[in-house]
Amino acid sequence: MSEENQVAQEEQAQPVFAVQKLYVTDISLESPNAPNSFMQQGEPEFNIQFRNQAKSFDNGFFEASLTVTAEAKAEDRTVFLVEITQAGLFQIENVPESELDPLLGIGCPSILFPYLREAVSDLTTRAGFPPLILQPINFEAIYIQQRQQAAAQQANEQTTH
Repeated sequence: MSEENQVAQEEQAQPVFAVQKLYVTDISLESPNAPNSFMQQGEPEFNIQFRNQAKSFDNGFFEASLTVTAEAKAEDRTVFLVEITQAGLFQIENVPESELDPLLGIGCPSILFPYLREAVSDLTTRAGFPPLILQPINFEAIYIQQRQQAAAQQANEQTTH
């Protein structure tokens, strides 16, 4: 084998992880009680939920998305409801199958989160409210917890059959 062929094969086998594009796929804000909500005293209560998804496309491309739904309530009235999905197109090649799931469940959301946090802060500010600053998230801990729950559920299903 020639040296050029060997170098070409080694380059092909190198893992590839590249961000191709970052984008928002969904953004919405509801403020059903404006302008009354601006006149209310006290801090609203927040309910914030996240959802992480990934899907594969041809040629080593994957779309990962991170969705946040944040609702602020005061006295059983919705002050605002924000939902944003931040997504990214990632090129992932020559990554062992055992490392692909953690990459999509930990690495990609970690890249998307700062953009999502900025969009939430900006949108709530533009709506006339103080900026909602999302606290950092440990995606690795969430990933591990989800895997443990899935394993426990699978073990539980096997013992009931």
